[in-house]
Amino acid sequence: MRTILTAEKLLAPEEILRHPTVVIEDGAITSILSRDEGPVPEGRRLDFRGALLVPAYFDVHFHGSAGSDVMEATEDALNTIGGFLTKHGVGAYFATTVTAPVDATLQSLSGLAKLIGKDLKGARPVGIHIEGPFISHSKRGAHPEQEIRRPSVALFNRMWEAAEGHIRLMTIAPELPGAIEVIERAVSLGVRVSLGHSNASSEETLRGVQSGAVSATHIFNAMRRFDHRDPGILGVVLERDELFAEIICDGLHVHPTVVRMFWRAKGADRAILITDAMSATGMPDGNYKLGELDVRVKNGKCIIGEDTLAGSTLTLDRGIRNFAEFAGVEIGTAVTLASRNPARMTGLDSQIGALEAGRRADITVLSPKGEVIETILRGQRMMGS
Repeated sequence: MRTILTAEKLLAPEEILRHPTVVIEDGAITSILSRDEGPVPEGRRLDFRGALLVPAYFDVHFHGSAGSDVMEATEDALNTIGGFLTKHGVGAYFATTVTAPVDATLQSLSGLAKLIGKDLKGARPVGIHIEGPFISHSKRGAHPEQEIRRPSVALFNRMWEAAEGHIRLMTIAPELPGAIEVIERAVSLGVRVSLGHSNASSEETLRGVQSGAVSATHIFNAMRRFDHRDPGILGVVLERDELFAEIICDGLHVHPTVVRMFWRAKGADRAILITDAMSATGMPDGNYKLGELDVRVKNGKCIIGEDTLAGSTLTLDRGIRNFAEFAGVEIGTAVTLASRNPARMTGLDSQIGALEAGRRADITVLSPKGEVIETILRGQRMMGS
């Protein structure tokens, strides 16, 4: 069946298209035209008057939501997560692991590998992001110290095999013994490498970049603080134009003033919005799990110990609206940080992050204020927020 979408505006790769007509057949976009170019074609018509059509969002750093954790690695858990994410405009995500006992991690990776590509409900995992165990003890954040491992090509290979090649992103601290060898091995397999949970100096960071790292994990959080005589990992990431960087824009992890500094440094082509969301996202305050960690949530803030942040309860649509407000940019600009840029960083930009003829019809419908009206995935209507 042919479906025709009309709206006020559409975020195209190079422009904002006014009065768009989007033709969808068999789950794919067959054409995008302006209504000024001719009559609306025949077909089932969905008119989103006053709305903005944008690519469905892509969260590359996501642990769970709606009471489920990706490390459960079950179809029920991922269906619950997928249904929740569609309410917030997300079409794809990387299932992100946390530092855990090696056997538990391998089991999760194996389970996730069997679910990637399966006909799951709602938003779907399109790869795996391994966050840990190759991280700094001093910048571990919420990761359990006893499960942190020295970087090892042999252990990475075991994870790669368990994941059946679905690891697409890895967070690692470049200063650790063995880290460079692991980075080089990962890059050789097509894995994108992100530097994070790190106490690296500038020189150690640069060695990681020279070995193939392309991004930084939740910048400013769990990394060496900037010093004007020893800028460290932050100085390198903010100064080098070729590096991407993730940011958690919930108003808790990073102050709005720092968000504006980040925007000026990384700009429209390298900034990436993530959630680092955990299973408590969308749930009442209480006690939850992040991998094997016990996390308490109060007023939406995720804590272990006295005051260590442990992920977030942020949704990506809220993060986009926050970023637009904090950085003083249009919603359409903020959307690219959660669609086009993560797709480019991960090498998935031919499949995700743009609305063009020939691509899968994964579309988020937004109000003028950036609120999700509806999400359309694979040409099918999902629930709005």
